Amino acid sequence: MSYVPAFAMAVLCAFGGVIGFARTGSVPSVIAGLSIGALYGRSADLILHGDPNVGIQGALAASVFLCVSSVPRALAKRKPVPAILAVAGTVAATYYGKVASDLGLWPFA
Repeated sequence: MSYVPAFAMAVLCAFGGVIGFARTGSVPSVIAGLSIGALYGRSADLILHGDPNVGIQGALAASVFLCVSSVPRALAKRKPVPAILAVAGTVAATYYGKVASDLGLWPFA
């Protein structure tokens, strides 16, 4: 079932990027949102249909990247979309870090 959070994060990131673009006209927001969303989507697909270990590592990488990039922005701007992405990225990073640790995947082996 670990593909469900990755699919949810794919939709959330893509939606967040589009909302950021719609509100501010920020091209980096839409590019980042769609890129991270695509990474989550591919990770979910790998978890479900391909190599689950690679998919979990991809979802963990996307979660850490999202967390590292959105937490400072959320703290500085205090707006809802960056805050939601920061919280979701932190929760996803914690979840996929635990899954990777339980499976003994590098670097948690």
